[in-house]
Amino acid sequence: MSSWIQYIKSIPTHMDYDGQARSESLSRVIITLFGVVGLIWGYVIQQFSQTMYILGAGFVLAAIITVPPWPMYRRKPLDWQKPQSEVTVKQKKKK
Repeated sequence: MSSWIQYIKSIPTHMDYDGQARSESLSRVIITLFGVVGLIWGYVIQQFSQTMYILGAGFVLAAIITVPPWPMYRRKPLDWQKPQSEVTVKQKKKK
């Protein structure tokens, strides 16, 4: 059981800012594309329910592609500053 917990904790759960932007734009493109195709198909066969099914499929596909932090969304991590020691923090408070 412990190995499963360690495996789950080892899965990366972060996404960098550039990856967030790519994920958002990709989801917008997918949902818009499925919406347009669904609207056209629903108009052709005169069934609004088909439009909604196609749009729902696009939403599910977009969620599967963009919600998990896939490696393609973690290509440009931020370089964080190293933490300062407590001595310099205390000196700044005294001034």
